[in-house]
Formats: sequence, structure tokens, C-alpha cells
Amino acid sequence: QSSITAVHWSPLKKELVVSGDEKGIVICWWYNRNDTHHFFPEPRTIFCLSCSPHNEDQVAVGGELLLWDLTKAGKQKWTLLGSSSEGQNHSRIVFNLSSVSLQDNRELLLSTSMDRDVKCWDLNTLECSWTQPTLGGFVYSLAFSPVNIGSLAIGVGDSMIRVWDTLSLQRAYDIKTLWQGIKSKVTALCWHPTKESTLAFGTDDGKVGIYEIYSNKPPQISSSYHRKTVYTLAWGPPLPPLATGGDGDGPAVTLYSCAGEGIILQHNPWKLTTDAQDVNRLIRETNGIKHKLPGRSELNWKPDGKILAIGNDDGSIEIFQAPRLKLLCTIQTHHKLVNAIRWHHPHGTQPELSSLIASGSNNAIVYVHNLKTVLESPPDTAITVTEPYRTLPGHTAKITSLAWSPHHDAMLVSACYDGTAQVWDVLKEEPLSNYRGHIGRLLGVQWSPVDPDCVWTGGDDFTARQWEVSKQQHTQPPRGKKSIELEKKRPNCSKTKSKKARKRTEKGSVGQEGEESQENTTQNVVGSRNGSADRAEEEEEDCRDETEMAKLSNGTPRIAVSLDEPRAQENTDSVLPNSLHTVVSRTPQMKPDRLKDERRRERAEVTVKKKKGRSVLPLSTINDHQSKEQLLSDCVNLANILYSKESESQSRPGSGDEIQLGLFVDRAAVYRMFEEEGQNHLEAGHSEICYQLMLWKGDVRGALEMATERGELNDALVAMAPMAGYTVWMRTVEAFSKQLCFQEQYVKAATYLLYIHKVYEAVKLLQSHQLFREAIAIAKARLQPDDPLLKELYTNCASFMEKDGHYTIAAKCYLTAQSPYDAAKILARKGDVPSLQTAATVASIVGEQELSSLFSSRCSLDLLAQRDWQGAQDILRPQEGLLGQRLVLCTYELLYRYLADGNLILWKSMNPPCYHDWTLRRDEPLIHSVIAIWQSEFGITSADTERLKTAHQQLRITEHPEASPNTLPRLLMLYLAHDLSLAIACSLLSDWSQMVTALLNAVHRCISAGDFTLMREISKIALSEGEDFTSDLEVKLPCSDHIGLAALHSLRAFHCYGQVYQLWWTLAADHSGMSPGRQQADAEEQREEEEEKGLEVDGMQGSLGQPADVPFDLGKPMGVPPPAASKLPSSCASLLSPEHARLQALHRQMADIQQAVAGLVSQHQKRLAKPEEAQQGGPGLDQGPEPEPAENPTPNHHGSEPPFSKETSSMTTLMEQLQDITQQQSELAETVKLHPFPDVVESSLVVLSISSLVPSIVPSEIQNQAVMLVQTYGTAKPYQRALQRILPGTA
Repeated sequence: QSSITAVHWSPLKKELVVSGDEKGIVICWWYNRNDTHHFFPEPRTIFCLSCSPHNEDQVAVGGELLLWDLTKAGKQKWTLLGSSSEGQNHSRIVFNLSSVSLQDNRELLLSTSMDRDVKCWDLNTLECSWTQPTLGGFVYSLAFSPVNIGSLAIGVGDSMIRVWDTLSLQRAYDIKTLWQGIKSKVTALCWHPTKESTLAFGTDDGKVGIYEIYSNKPPQISSSYHRKTVYTLAWGPPLPPLATGGDGDGPAVTLYSCAGEGIILQHNPWKLTTDAQDVNRLIRETNGIKHKLPGRSELNWKPDGKILAIGNDDGSIEIFQAPRLKLLCTIQTHHKLVNAIRWHHPHGTQPELSSLIASGSNNAIVYVHNLKTVLESPPDTAITVTEPYRTLPGHTAKITSLAWSPHHDAMLVSACYDGTAQVWDVLKEEPLSNYRGHIGRLLGVQWSPVDPDCVWTGGDDFTARQWEVSKQQHTQPPRGKKSIELEKKRPNCSKTKSKKARKRTEKGSVGQEGEESQENTTQNVVGSRNGSADRAEEEEEDCRDETEMAKLSNGTPRIAVSLDEPRAQENTDSVLPNSLHTVVSRTPQMKPDRLKDERRRERAEVTVKKKKGRSVLPLSTINDHQSKEQLLSDCVNLANILYSKESESQSRPGSGDEIQLGLFVDRAAVYRMFEEEGQNHLEAGHSEICYQLMLWKGDVRGALEMATERGELNDALVAMAPMAGYTVWMRTVEAFSKQLCFQEQYVKAATYLLYIHKVYEAVKLLQSHQLFREAIAIAKARLQPDDPLLKELYTNCASFMEKDGHYTIAAKCYLTAQSPYDAAKILARKGDVPSLQTAATVASIVGEQELSSLFSSRCSLDLLAQRDWQGAQDILRPQEGLLGQRLVLCTYELLYRYLADGNLILWKSMNPPCYHDWTLRRDEPLIHSVIAIWQSEFGITSADTERLKTAHQQLRITEHPEASPNTLPRLLMLYLAHDLSLAIACSLLSDWSQMVTALLNAVHRCISAGDFTLMREISKIALSEGEDFTSDLEVKLPCSDHIGLAALHSLRAFHCYGQVYQLWWTLAADHSGMSPGRQQADAEEQREEEEEKGLEVDGMQGSLGQPADVPFDLGKPMGVPPPAASKLPSSCASLLSPEHARLQALHRQMADIQQAVAGLVSQHQKRLAKPEEAQQGGPGLDQGPEPEPAENPTPNHHGSEPPFSKETSSMTTLMEQLQDITQQQSELAETVKLHPFPDVVESSLVVLSISSLVPSIVPSEIQNQAVMLVQTYGTAKPYQRALQRILPGTA
């Protein structure tokens, strides 16, 4: 009696049919004997059922998994599968079943459900054998709980959340599925920082909710919706006007959400029904911002809850101080939309690492910034950061997610659209490991909170994957090949169009007329932040649509022709050759064919001209073409009507069978004929003739009302509207305008609104449909110049053009709307040299000098990369506030020319260098040339104190990150030019202490970058007069300036350090009779032989890439006569400093202790990973390493064997030794610890090696000092063995 919802034919009993209905009744019907059995398991709809292919008496019904015995008649109790324990059955509706029979007579049943779990049931025991969870969409978000360690939340595009207990010991896939109240894709997740069961989520349709995962209640949904996809969620301290949770009046933390429309909302988790607060209001109020704020795309709270970082769609990152959100600084390194921001965790071994912030955007580069200075000393006014602390290049597509390792210092993992996840050593700027297991784009990444070697990633291949960092064969992302491989793995379909483009295509081919149907409707549509927000079903539908549309090209049908078939080959004369899917040729044929076509066209035109129009009075015309008898009868009837008063009341001419008589009687008859003819035209679909008949009888108002009601107004009817009066005309024009809007003819609709003087309505109509050019034209022509609607139009037009990539038009709109700040920022969005130059010029014209300086600085650096020094100076010349940078570029150009002339160039460019004429001065030292050019070209002299102090102040406040071996050569040269410029400015101001410090920074920066040759050249430039120059500086520095004297001591030591090494290499080459290059090759062969024998390589650190091995094993001095110019530097005694040697030895001991502590922690973690050993009472953390040490222990990174035995290497002992080292360091003078210094023990060994080659060069007191330093502070075995080989018998 109810609708049947499921039916199945038994595969064993051919006469048995089983059906179920929406009331829950199951009927088994044996149609051959007309016998039925009825079952009523429970009163709810049966979605599916299946008869067993192995046992004719068993039927499975969807919903719960139930089992019946069909041999029993009447009502019976069913059997529920998986009833022995909880969690075995499906959590949602079962919609498919399939049975399997194994060879061992086991019968299995496979089931699938809306919970997307695949379960296997043993029909003998009625228990679930195994469960395989699956995902039905992209993995958009991953989040580990900070309270319940190991609980991983996964946000999926199938509108469900999975909560996975990854540490469960019961089963591998201990997953709970959350689906209630979620109507769209889950794109963002965030756990509550203190509540174990509270999970916030955001969806693709802009909703934000909070789930209590241990409750069966549906989630709470915020009443404030976003208009676009929610990208990011974060828990943070409450901001005004919400109350804090200290006194119980408000929550301790609130929920923040960022979505695609560029807005960040603050939700009150206690009252989600109240309106959420827009964070931009507080930012504007606190910082007094009047200009338009950029669109927000990402946010991340610092773990201490005091600092908030917000990423924007223009590539900038803003740092705010809670609770009033005071702007501290703006980071301007990215130039595209920021997708990910992450603060470093605060529990590292180095506290300053907590100031690191990593960010990724659409430009495929990860930047890391160190904000320690800004956070410790907040500036009064916000500053701009343009240089990153570390740069991590390598990815080839947009960065989608970042995660710091909670187990390591400065180790970061990034997820990218190139289909890989990359692990970085941030401080070294080195790639460590690259995971390529996904077959699609990556959307999320999380580092395991338990396993230091485990990382989780999710992507658009419908999978979440766990992988180990140490087991990956690749170390860095692929260089452009991975994207090609990913495209091959995807379904073979053309690139999908967006929904808007498809709708426009359909409208353009069906509903548009005239020129609108010829427009190209495949316009670009601005996508979401991650671009992957389309469902999988939509992508499959797009692929099918594209496959069908591929059959047409420019309106031409495509014919699939196989070149292997003879019949197809016969037809290839009429198609284009060399293509499997060829296009029917539409090229002009022979001249006779064209003549025939023209004749046919002419005949067709003649035929069209001869065709008659549709009859206006068809019914009366038909009645006037009847038989002769009927026509004669009409004459009699007309005579009776006109002349006989008796028949006048009996007939109705103009209607019915006498409609043709309406033309010959009175006006009323004609009206009746018009009415009946008009009704006939309406039924036939020719309403325009009906309106024509109404106009014939003068019923203009009736015709307009009918056309308005039917939505069939046209230009002719509206033109006649004034005949019916002013009110009717106004009402008709408004109705026609609405009708045109439904027909998507918005410009024409606005024009008709102008006819009735509704200018504002016309402009609003065009604006609402993004026809800004037409709207602005009308507004400028018809409104007052100060009308606020004009500014609104320009602002909205600018926003639309900005999203569409038309930055110049957007800038024009902002300029007209009195928003010059936004105009300049938009012009700089592309980031190329012309755009930055234009943006700087516009900003300068409108009075935004700070913004103009920023863009000019960026533009000059781009020109610097092209070696266009003239262009860089021209860009900075109008900016008086960038005088310091102009001086740095001048020094840079001279330094580059100096090194290039000496064949010591560090980097090259595809563009030829563009020098100034003043770089040709070569008759004086470089420092003197710089000073002379500063005076002649820039007006920097000692006499003009104000200008000199201004330049000095600009140079002094500019900071650059420390150099590393991975620092780009052009950036290293820029840093050196800045240090030299600061030193020269200080010398002109007689600030000798700061000058020495700047020179020392330049020399040490070369050492940090690993370039010894460059260090020697910088030393020659800085100390052009040698020992006399340092002596003069020592005299100029006051005795009370201990810091300056210490810096001078370090500078003199570095200069001597380079001279000593150069002398050593010269003597060693002369003694061996080979060039330094040949000596280096022999040293490498000796090193390889010793490594093959398992021996430890003697020698020092290699002196920054120069030959490391020297003939230390000469035994006795050979008495080699020294070259005439070879002598030990007189300042060698300053290099052999006992205080610095002691400090460096303490640093080495501290590093060894830290390595030992790390080893103990690693062994303890491995022991925790083995539950069996832990239960047997394994050794604790303070009992030292359990395994025996190897016979040949591997040296650590300091070149010394671990000095800690099994008995002394407990954690307590190590901490005591570390405390003792810290105490010894505190006893040293602060001036010793303040500045960098060369390795004293290494330098001592070099001096002793020189003494072994040429004893007469090294004085005995210097030799004794070197031996003492090595014996006292070089306690590591490599140092002692080197000393034995140089001076045998020395202990």
C-alpha cells in the first residue's frame, strides 16, 4: 500500500522477489505459487536490500545490518550484525551490500554507508572482521589536539570531520566521524587550547561552528556568516569590546575566523548567537587609519597570546600588539596573497627563536623573519621590514600550509601546490627532506606532536598521509618536472572551466541577441585563496562537459576520422590533413561553386521578399472564404441586422459564427471582432498582433497593462505610453526597465530609467551588475561633482578591477576617489621595475613620502640585481630620505668594479653592467675614491655636518641579517657595501669606535659567508695602510673606550689571520715544489685514504674552503730559505690571545655537552617507543646510555671525541658541567665576549707549521706562546695529534 523503495530478485530462487517500502515493511513474493511473507523490522524507510547468493533463506536489509530466516512464516525477530560490542556497525545509512564466498566455506558481506566506511562482516559469527575508512573529498585541513596528544582532526570536502586517535592501541583506524549540522566542505579546523573535546570548524559556505566531539549534540553555529570560504580559524585572547575571562564575565579565549572576502571576525564561544566583531574596526580606531585596509587572508597568534600576525591579499604581513592591536611593523617581502603564517614555538633551546615567524604565499617562496628587536622594544610608530631573515626557495607553485617542528629548533615543513612537502633547516637555509607521495596538490601539513620524524599531509588526491622525514630519498622539491607528472596522473580531460564561465557560455549561445552573442564568454574568474574549493563531483562534471564541448571548435563540428580506415581516407579530401580529429574545411572553394552559392543566396532573398506577412484578422478572413451558399446567407443576415428590427436582438455580429460581419455593422461589433481575433492570437503565441488590435481601437492603456503583466513590453509600446497619460508612461517605463533586467539588458534598462529622470536608480542598477564604466559615465554627466555616489562608484570599481588584475584602472579609480595611498599600493602590486617606479612617483606626488621611499627602495634593489647602477641612482635621486641608501649603492658600484677588475667577481647577470663615469678612478685606494665621489656627487663633506649626520643616521638604523654560506652573492655584496659606507661616514664624523665596529662587521660577514678570499680583499680595502692604520686608530680611540679598543683588537687579529694563512700556503707550496692547486688535490687524496682506513682526518677546519692539509709530518725543520718578502706579521702576538682562546674552548665544551644531552634525550625517546622494555623497568633518563660505546667512536662536529664516559654522562652530571662552564664564562671580561675573533688554537697550529717549515721566521716567544695555547686549550685529540706531527715529542 506504500511506495516501494527497494527491490531485489533472488539469484538462487528464480521465482522469489523481495521488496521493501517507505513504511519499513519487507515482502517476499513467490510469484509461481502466489505466496507471500511479510516482515516489519522497524518503522522506517528501507533504502536497500539483497538476497544472499549462497543461502536462499537469507536477506540483508539496509539501515542497520539485519538478518532474517525466510523459512519461518509470520512475524519474527531479526538478528542484528555486530551487536556484541559498540562501534562495529555503521554510524549512518547503509546504501550498498555485496556478499563473497571464500574457498574455506566462509561467507563474507561487504557494506558501505554514508559514513564512507567499508566494513567486512563474517556471516558465520555476525561480527565485523575489519573496517576501512575512506574520504570523499579533498583534505583541506589537519589539526592535532594540544590537549589530547595524538588526536588528529581532518577537514574533508565531503562535508564531514574525522577525528582520528593516531595513538590507539586497539585498532589502526580509530576514527570518529562528525557530520551533523555541516552542510558544506570543511575547510578550516582549530582545537581549543585547553578543552579536550572542543573543536572549531569553518566551511566553504562561510559558516563557523564549534563541535563537542564527545557529545551526540549537533554543533553550535555562529550567527555571523562569512560571504565566502573560511580559510583560517584561531583561538586567541579576547579583544575589545569583549570582556576578558579573568573575572568570569567573559571567555578566556575567543574564536577568530578569516574568510575569502578579506574580513577577520571575533566570535564569542559562550554566545555564538550574538553578532561577531570585525577586527578591522579596532585596528582603525587604535592606529588612526583612514585609508582602505587590505583584504585579510591569514592570521596567527603568537603562543603567548600577546602578538597577532595578519597576512593580507597584497602580500604584506602586519604585526599587532594585543589587546588594542597597535601596529608594530609591516613585513613587505611577499608580493602576492599570503596563504600561511606560523610563529616558532617558545620551548626551543634558544629563546630568541621564539621571535621567528615563517610565511608562505602564492609566489612559491617561504620567508622567515626575526622580529626580536621589534617585540622586545616596540617602536612608537610602525616600521616596515623589507629584508627577510632567511629565504627558503625551491617550490614551484603556491605555498598552502606551514608547520614548525615541536621537537627541533628552527625546523620547518611546507606544503605546496607542486605536490610535495619540504622540510627545511631554517637557520642554515638548507632543504633536508622532500616528500612526493601524493598524486595531487597539497593543502595541509602538520608535524606529529609525538614522533619527531613523522609528518602528516593532506591534499586533493582524497588522502591524508603519514610519512617519515629520514626515509625520503629526495632532499629538495622537483624543478618543474613534478607538475608535469601530476598532470599526467590526473583524469584525462581538458582544463575545467569555472561555473560562471559555463553559465556565460550557455547564455551567450542561447539567450543573447545581436552583438552580445558574439562576445567571448570564457572570462577569467577570480578564484579562492587555495583555488581547490570545487568539489570532486563538480570537477568530474566539468571534465564531462569539456569532453562534450571539445567536439566543437569556434562553432565548427569536429569529425573523428581514423587514418587507418580506407573509408575515412577517402573522405580526407574535404578535411584538413595531419590530424586524428580533423575539422570540416570551411575554406573558399572553386569559383563556380562561389557563383552557385551567390545565385542561391539571391533566390533566397527574392523568396523572402515575396513572402506575405501574418494576417491580422484571420478568423474573419476564413469565414469570408466559405462556400457560395454560406456567403449568400451572410448577405441575408447582414440585411436583417441593418434593416430588420426584429432580428437585431437575436444575433451578435462580430463574434462566433458571425465574426466576419463585424466589419459591416457598428463599432461595438468591430470591438467584439477585435477581442475575439486578439484572443485567438494570444492562444497562437502572437501577442504582438493582439496589442496591435487593442491600439487600433484606441485602448493604449489596456495594451500596455496586458504587455506589462505578460512581460512583453517593447520599444514601440513604450513609445506610445505618453498617449495614455503621464502616470501610465512612468509606470510603463519602470516596468520595461525591470523586464530588460530579467533579459540581462542592463545598459538599456538604465537608459530607460534616465528617460523618467531616475538617475540614482540607473547608476545603482549598472553598479550592481558590475558595469562600472557605464555607471561612472552617467554619474559624471548627470550628478554633482561632490555627490557621495561618485566616490562609492570609484571605490567599488577599483576593488573589482583589483580582483580582476587590472591594477592601472584600479589605481585611476582610487586616485579619483581621493584614496591616493591605495592607488600607489595597487600600482606596486605587480612588483616589476616600471610598476614600482610609477607607484613611487604617484606616492611622492600625493604626499605619501614614506610609501614613495619604500617603493623606490624596492625598485632600486631590482635594478641592482640587473647591475643597472645608473637606473638605481636615478630612482633614488628624488628621495632625500634615502640618501643613505644612495651612498650604499655608490659604494656597492665601486666595490663591484674593484672586484671585477681583479677577476674576483662573485655574481653575474644576463644584462651588461651599467656603470657611472666616476667608477673609472683607479689612481687611489677604494676608500679614498668613495669619499671623493661622495663629496663631488652627493655633497657629503665634513663641513656639511647636518647632511652628513642625516646620512649617518639613515645608515645606522638600517640592519641586515647575518650572512651564511647560502646567502646570495649580490645580497652579501650589498651588506658589505653598507658596512663600508657606515665606516666611512663614521670616519668623516670622527666616530672612530663605531667605524672600527663597522669594519669588523664587514670582515666577519665574509668569514660567516665562507669566502676567505673576499675577507682578505675587504681587509686590504679597510686597512689599506696596514699596521700604520691600526696604530693610528689605537691612538685616536680614547683609553676609556674599552668596546672600541676590543673591536680594534679583533679587527687587527682578523687582518693578521689572513696574512698568516697566506704566508703558510706560500711556504708550503715552495717547500713541496708544487702549486697550491696541486697541493690541494694531493691533500684530498690523502684525506680519502685515511677515511677508507677508518682513521680521523687531522688538521683544522679547512680555512673556509682553502687547502686544509699541510705537511705537518715533516719531522725536523728542513731549513727552507724564506722568500725575500716572507715574514711573520708584526701583529701576530695579538692573534694569539689567551683570553679568546679560553672563551673559544669553553664554547667547544658547551657544544659537546649540548650534543651529549641531545643524545640522552634521543635514547630516552627511543626507549619510550618500546613498551615492552619500558614495562621491564628499563634505565631512566639520568642513568646514561645503555648500549656499549663503539670501538672507534665517530667524532662530533667540533672535531673532538665525546669526553663523557658511561659513568659521568648522566643528565645531572652534564647539567653541573654546563653550570661550571657558564660560571667560567662569566669570569671573563665583557670586551672579550663582545666581538668575534679568529680561532686561536687553529691560528697557533698554523704559526707552528710555519715555524717547522722556516724556523727563522717565527720568534721563539711567539712559538712558545703558540705551543702553550694548543696544549692548554686544544685538548681535543685532532689538535693534539696535529701538534705531535708538527713538533714531535711535544706533550
